[in-house]
Amino acid sequence: MLVSGDRESEVHYLAEEVGITEIHAEQSPEQKLAIVRAETAKAKTLYVGDGINDAPAMMAATVGIAIGQNSEVTAEAAGVVVMDNSLTKVDEFMHISERMRHIALQSAVGGMILSIGGMAFAAAGYLTPVAGAIGQEIIDVVAVLNALRAAWPPKELTDI
Repeated sequence: MLVSGDRESEVHYLAEEVGITEIHAEQSPEQKLAIVRAETAKAKTLYVGDGINDAPAMMAATVGIAIGQNSEVTAEAAGVVVMDNSLTKVDEFMHISERMRHIALQSAVGGMILSIGGMAFAAAGYLTPVAGAIGQEIIDVVAVLNALRAAWPPKELTDI
């Protein structure tokens, strides 16, 4: 869905470029806020805006992304600020966040599974307390090293 305060012809052009079918053009900040609140009540929302009139809707959305350096108010309202005036940066942000989430879940769940396995071995009497403590430290190091993969840039950040 594309919600904008711009003229309908401009909004149609952008919607066609990015493949959006539902548009709301020439909306006031109050109308934008009402639309975002209604959509956020149904599902998680992402609101991308570039002006001060987008701040209320950005705050109402699950995640707000401010594009450019147009306003401090917009930057304060947003959860993410993209300094460049490019929608491709939003696409990159989505890929980065998905990758970070995947790595974090992998590290957390993997660490828990290995810890539970270690506890089972300890409960069965196969590990002494010292060996169990050393094993837990090894598991923690493995989980942290896996999480550090997020610091290395991936081969691709966009699917455009």
